Amino acid sequence: MSPSSGFHTQEDSVVHQWAMFRLIRRVVKAPQGEVFERTFVSTPGAVATVAVTDTGDVVLVSQYRATLDSLVLEIPAGMRDIEGEEPSVTAIRELKEETGYSASTMEFLGTCLSSPGVTDSSVDVYLATGLVDGDAEPHGPEEDVMTVERVPFSRALQMVDSGEITDAKTAYGLLLAARRRPHLVR
Repeated sequence: MSPSSGFHTQEDSVVHQWAMFRLIRRVVKAPQGEVFERTFVSTPGAVATVAVTDTGDVVLVSQYRATLDSLVLEIPAGMRDIEGEEPSVTAIRELKEETGYSASTMEFLGTCLSSPGVTDSSVDVYLATGLVDGDAEPHGPEEDVMTVERVPFSRALQMVDSGEITDAKTAYGLLLAARRRPHLVR
């Protein structure tokens, strides 16, 4: 994160807490002296993985998202819901749970801010290669009916351009992976 440019947090208080989420009320003092409040959802963060097969396909999942009451096509992802677990370990676990794939290499690509005006949630995005197929281990009703799709990497990038893929972490991950490892794009 970049410096706060003279803004100083005066107080944080928990307005409401549920599962692993908290609604936080923050009192902040601006550089010019004004004191103001902001409310946001605090989370432990998440991980996501751009998983690329040896044949150049990207592994995507189509999952129901209650917030949108719709299916969303995205890279495999999950909450950092085990305290103290390294993000790369969470990424490996979530990839296996959602898709059945294991990876021989996992490379950190970057961190995507989910919606910084509403939440402090960030998503650590990884690139997984050397995939070995296995059995998925779904958790919850959404994952029970989630579908796994393999899409040629070049087609996945086109889907970002055309608006077929609108999920921020997915677009971010695909673009970073394509720029860092252009040989994967087929």
